[in-house]
Amino acid sequence: MDLAEKIFMYADELRAVAATGLGFSEDKPYDAERYRHVRCIAAKLVGLVDPRPADAIEKTLFTQLTHSAPVPCGDAAIFDDQDRLLLIRRADDGLWALPGGLLELGETPMEGVAREALEESGANVQVTDLIGIYDSRYCGARSPVQLYILVFHCRLVEHRPQWATTPHEVLDVGWFQGDSLPPLSPGHTVRVPDALSYHRQRWPTFFDGGRGRDLSLERP
Repeated sequence: MDLAEKIFMYADELRAVAATGLGFSEDKPYDAERYRHVRCIAAKLVGLVDPRPADAIEKTLFTQLTHSAPVPCGDAAIFDDQDRLLLIRRADDGLWALPGGLLELGETPMEGVAREALEESGANVQVTDLIGIYDSRYCGARSPVQLYILVFHCRLVEHRPQWATTPHEVLDVGWFQGDSLPPLSPGHTVRVPDALSYHRQRWPTFFDGGRGRDLSLERP
């Protein structure tokens, strides 16, 4: 990665921090002003490698998004040496799910999934393969916004529940065999069986973004 690429990357991370902060600062004018300052600094950084003035960059690139896209998420399908799958019990619905969540700016999908696995379950994992890509609208997920959910096969390195940092999101953590699954959260009723199938047979699965049609790779 050259200097210009690094500048763009770090500036975009600052822009994202500013945008998130502004979204929670409607009734906090001093905080809002600080986040606008952060956004201005990000624009000045881009200006180091972009011929446009910083105020033009901030106006056209940072505050006027011209393209909306589905939100990227990642799930970790974590297996131990007994072929058990690690699931978390979600606090929002009391049902069980793969550890996972929204991917952060500046991290790769694999890094994001490993982070989510550690935060939600205390599992340190090695991300090995992409199992599937799911459109939240067609895999049974309940989300007010469209998500693209990337499910990764992961190998357990070490598990210490005390490493988890999101107790407000997770009620419990457990290991399960494929034939003794607990009640699953919406969307995971599709993704968990696919993860188990991939673990057994290594068949990746993809979904048609328009109709939810199973587009699994041709299987022998």
